[in-house]
Amino acid sequence: MATGNGTWEYRDRFGDSFGRTYFRRYGDGVVSSIGVGTYLGDPTDDVDAGYRESIVTALERGSNVVDTAINYRCQRSERVVGRALDDADVDRDAVLVATKGGFVPFDGEKPADPGAYVREEYVDTGLIEPDELVRGSHCIAPMYLDDQVDRSLANLDVDTIDLYYVHNPETQLRTRSREEVYDQLESAFRRLEHRVDEGDIDAYGVATWDAFRVPPDHEKYLSLPEVVSRARAAADDADNASTGLRAIQLPFNVVMADAFTVESHDSPEGRQSALQFAREAGLNVFTSASLAQGQLAGDIPEEVAAQLSGDTTAQRAINFARSAPGVTCSLVGASSPEHVEENVDAGTFDPLGADAFDAVFE
Repeated sequence: MATGNGTWEYRDRFGDSFGRTYFRRYGDGVVSSIGVGTYLGDPTDDVDAGYRESIVTALERGSNVVDTAINYRCQRSERVVGRALDDADVDRDAVLVATKGGFVPFDGEKPADPGAYVREEYVDTGLIEPDELVRGSHCIAPMYLDDQVDRSLANLDVDTIDLYYVHNPETQLRTRSREEVYDQLESAFRRLEHRVDEGDIDAYGVATWDAFRVPPDHEKYLSLPEVVSRARAAADDADNASTGLRAIQLPFNVVMADAFTVESHDSPEGRQSALQFAREAGLNVFTSASLAQGQLAGDIPEEVAAQLSGDTTAQRAINFARSAPGVTCSLVGASSPEHVEENVDAGTFDPLGADAFDAVFE
């Protein structure tokens, strides 16, 4: 498990190589503001090998956040993360390992009949009730998440998952009302509070694509204040002094800046953006799609690029994402060591200050 002492020692080992605020507070420890994502790629041995080498490179160059999910690449991404943790010349307690549960994962490869696989593996075994499954692929019921936590622990080969996200709960809005989804989240949080008490996860969060960055009248909207309220209720139900909800994840980049610009979440001060609300609520924010899945590696708006530091377009795009107020870490997928080195080296440049970042939108 990542610890305060372990992450601070990691910062002492690598911190002098990076610019201002490269390492940022997370709980009683620190994490790098550039992390490694593991979403893209086919479920093949060759891609596994590339990811293993890339993650080892990242960990040994000063990036101590690794993000994955059980459904990424048919569970192969989690398993590669586990191997890389074992192979890297870095202590386990220096690394924040995050994963997610919600989408039903295949095992190793996509089956010939995905529907039959889901039915036989999850529905017929009683892990998922038929009415808990949306679009045949998504479930956040407590019993199912319990099973997924166990499988992720085995895949990652760790005793404790540092951060466990409920994955894209807005998917449930396709068949349920918003209030029903909040009720689902509260039930999920109660089970995750129990797993925190048991030591299987250290903290939990909510990873979304649309939910927190769209207007309140959008069909995929979920209220961050309500999510926080439901986590507090779950903690109270478990007799825990504080909630285990510690983080959110959402996309943020030069061409997808809604988390900063769209004021969707009610607060005593009025409507706030997701980034502002999370910051004031004490939630860490991990941003995904920092390069818009590669789109920004070669081209970003000239007027934005001119204000950002970096030797390459990709580095400038990464520095935009991690410059946003309230961002703890920006995740960047990389399946080759060369890309990892370029991405992590973006941290040798200082990010924009708050005023300079605001000026980008004027």
